[in-house]
Amino acid sequence: MNDLTLIRKSLFRKKTRAILLILSIMTAFLIFGALASIDRVLNSSEELSRADRLVTVNKINFTQSMPFAYWGRVQGVDGVQAITHASWFGGYFQDVRNFVQSFVVDMDSYLIVYPELEMPADQRAALSERRDCVAVGADLAEQYEWSVGDRFPLSSNIWRQNDGSSAWDVEVCAIMTTQDQNIPTNYLLMQYDYYNEALAFNRDQIGWMIMLTGDPVINDAVSQRIDDMFANSPAETETTTEAAFSQAFVEQLGNIGLILSLVVSAAFATILMIVGTTMVMAINERTKEVGVMKTLGFSSSRIFTHVLSESVLLSLVGGLLGLGVAVLMLGGIAEVAGGQLPGLGVSRETWLQALLLMIGFGLVTGFVPALNAMRLKIVDALGKE
Repeated sequence: MNDLTLIRKSLFRKKTRAILLILSIMTAFLIFGALASIDRVLNSSEELSRADRLVTVNKINFTQSMPFAYWGRVQGVDGVQAITHASWFGGYFQDVRNFVQSFVVDMDSYLIVYPELEMPADQRAALSERRDCVAVGADLAEQYEWSVGDRFPLSSNIWRQNDGSSAWDVEVCAIMTTQDQNIPTNYLLMQYDYYNEALAFNRDQIGWMIMLTGDPVINDAVSQRIDDMFANSPAETETTTEAAFSQAFVEQLGNIGLILSLVVSAAFATILMIVGTTMVMAINERTKEVGVMKTLGFSSSRIFTHVLSESVLLSLVGGLLGLGVAVLMLGGIAEVAGGQLPGLGVSRETWLQALLLMIGFGLVTGFVPALNAMRLKIVDALGKE
């Protein structure tokens, strides 16, 4: 019998207890894998932001609009190479439950500021020629089975037209793709002029402006020039990097990173106490066995390694099962979401972090029992009732 077989048999000496401990550890790593993956998806836009791309919003809050005229004034600011604007549409398809992430934009300038968005030349030309054309991301098109030429009413849960309708008739003229699979294409772009001319209220307003500086070194200077331009105006502005803007948008949902840390810490602290206490009890039950092993020639260091390896093996089995369940669960959520959560899954970084946690967890919970077993004297062990 080799050492690995001995460790495995010792771990499952009491199968019910071992299974319960594995389930406890599995639960902790399931929570870790799921929350870490969701946090990564929510913050993916921040990680993919260009360093030389700035965003200007209303200083009160990015949900407050700004006059359309601001766009023309910022175009002349020194350091601004290209500029566009966007507004939140709040769209849905047929039923309010069929959410469509929609933005109203100036199409030509938007595609210049976001060169990573790609489409065939004829589709791009159609967007410039027709105001009722929309550009749909490949993920969103796949979700609703849209293709070029499809017409449908795009409704808004915010905006109304002069005739009281909340739906704009649009036609899919372009399907947007990207070379980088990490960049989401789960949204729709609508023409600003077509949207603005039919509005019942809030005409000639924009949500935010996006600009390229060409060099991150001048970001602060350009931001200062823009904000100074509109200081003391009815709609003062705040200009930040695209990454900061994305982070502010995510934080509207709450501090996901803090929630992740608190939940995972609570889960691991609880499981740590349970597993650690149980391991101590398990080794105490095997005191005579440890004495016999030492009598047969097992060294104290070998006993220490056996017990510690047993704890690490327990942690690895439970942790890998937990991450496996997280992979299946997140895969199901991503399928149901239909492209609304691109990249949702357990990443390589999450797997690596989890493996390190499993090993660390096993070492921490097994150290004290292993140390006690190593220090145990043969006379004390065999004489214990």
